[in-house]
Amino acid sequence: MTTPTSRTSSEVVYIGNSGGGTKPELGGGNRRNTSSPDEDRKEVKILFFDLTYYNTTTQFLLCCAGVFVLYLLYGYMQELIFTLDGFKPYGWFLTLVQFAYYTGFGYIERSVESVKVPRCIPMKTYILLAFLTLGTMGLSNSSLGYLNYPTQVIFKCCKLVPVLIGSILIQGKKHGPLDFFAAIAMCVGLTLFTLADSQVSPAFNPFGVLLISLALLCDAAIGNVQEKAMREHKAPNNEVVIYSYGIGFVYLSVIMLLTGNLFDGFAFCLKHPVETFGYAFLFSLSGYLGIQIVLTLVRTCGAPLAATVTTARKAVTIALSFVFFSKPFTINYLWSGLIVVLGIYLNVYSKRSKLTFADIRRICGRLIQRVVPSRGGSSSSSTKKLLLEV
Repeated sequence: MTTPTSRTSSEVVYIGNSGGGTKPELGGGNRRNTSSPDEDRKEVKILFFDLTYYNTTTQFLLCCAGVFVLYLLYGYMQELIFTLDGFKPYGWFLTLVQFAYYTGFGYIERSVESVKVPRCIPMKTYILLAFLTLGTMGLSNSSLGYLNYPTQVIFKCCKLVPVLIGSILIQGKKHGPLDFFAAIAMCVGLTLFTLADSQVSPAFNPFGVLLISLALLCDAAIGNVQEKAMREHKAPNNEVVIYSYGIGFVYLSVIMLLTGNLFDGFAFCLKHPVETFGYAFLFSLSGYLGIQIVLTLVRTCGAPLAATVTTARKAVTIALSFVFFSKPFTINYLWSGLIVVLGIYLNVYSKRSKLTFADIRRICGRLIQRVVPSRGGSSSSSTKKLLLEV
């Protein structure tokens, strides 16, 4: 007789098949073991909201809506903080405050849970995740001191490119040709957008491009390391947040203390507590809630599709940035942005398409066969005609 698979309430949702057993039917005899659909469902829970009994499409749409709403607020508050005069040199201090808020939010969430579970993911993995998290968020925040906000966001829109490479190197995944076509389109659009920004934006600085590029590399590794660790160790979202941002907070505190930037940033923020600590609270709260949803997307859909959803909301963020904050505009922003959107569409379409490189080779072979014989036939017939004329 097989036994049902036990599962604690803190386990949110697992990637892949859970491999759970079937529940034995009472009554003995030769009757087959059956299990109800509710028992076979994977638990999908975001904070205190249980999405388990919604169908897959509804779960995905609800997660997408949450990502858009929360991260649009996140982007607005982030740009609003950097409009404060004199704040641009303190991007790393904003990251420190953000990490402190995230760690506090995660601890509160974990404290109110009815079931306590030990740490699931090894500490060495969290040490790596904390370093990558510090890199992607710290470098991203600091880049706003050197780049126009839409340029920073358009770089983030091309996060799929390093995520794609990272999923191949870290997880050994295979991708179809449409994914690579999408990556090429994003690279072309990103290049054109950056060139346009360098021509019209007085705040453009190549050092900002270096910072945001390094942030993207860290971001690509984060998505794939998180997906692999959460799938293998079945860790809840709040555990990943607490350890990643808590250890990252320790890293950054030591670095800023050694460089002397910790007290300078704290003194500046004390002069403007509402515009710094207050706005940073809303900025961090929306980001924390957004992280919970993105982690759920990573679990259920994988890192590339989660990156596609977050990339789509960035396109809306760019448009709203031009609406709420005055900045120079050129039509080249539109064309290059549309090329990036094309890359996003190709990536989304690739999830439904089963096109492979073998299919492309087969199609190209058929086209060549159609062209080459026709040319050969026409030359043969003309040769025969000349022989008859002779």
